[in-house]
Amino acid sequence: MNRPPIRLYRHPLSGHCHRVELLLSLLGLPCETIDIDFMKREQKAPSFLAMNPFGEVPVIDDAGTIVHDSNAILVYLARRYDRDQRWLPQDAKAQAAVQVWFSAAAGQIAFGPASSRVCNLFGRGDDKSDAIALGHRVLAVMEGELGRRAFLAAATPTLADIASYGYIKVAPEGDVDLAPYANVRAWLARVEALPGFVPMPRTPVGLAA
Repeated sequence: MNRPPIRLYRHPLSGHCHRVELLLSLLGLPCETIDIDFMKREQKAPSFLAMNPFGEVPVIDDAGTIVHDSNAILVYLARRYDRDQRWLPQDAKAQAAVQVWFSAAAGQIAFGPASSRVCNLFGRGDDKSDAIALGHRVLAVMEGELGRRAFLAAATPTLADIASYGYIKVAPEGDVDLAPYANVRAWLARVEALPGFVPMPRTPVGLAA
């Protein structure tokens, strides 16, 4: 019997949501995407808050198992469906290396290039200078790490790369230039060459600055 698709509640321009959609595709798992309209505050509706009391996307419904928070979803999917333990290695040191990039994705990447992009996408008048500077600091770290290995946490791709890819790919939409970072740009290309890769949705004309 075919398994039902995993439902992914998302915003199509969210890098947090894209990382989940990307891993689902890389694992070959069927997925049904359900777009949440932020303008209508659907993420704050009682039915949505019953799935995620924080009122944020992404959320998945895996045949009745509800998981929220993008990095938590990545771990769930890898532990449940990645039989080869490719995406979340079981070795303690390797898992710690992945966790470092989970923290970066939720920290420097989220408050750096992702934050400056949000200002541009939604016309916020915030001063982006600190976010842009933070973006370049994290890119400098990535550039150094990717000069030593092909992927962020190991010689082969892991959840570290899935968690980090989206907002780095679209960093120029937040005025964070990727041109000085040859190793980072080569890494983006390696991620995009993975079988089953799906791209970030194109930002509609007129939204990005």
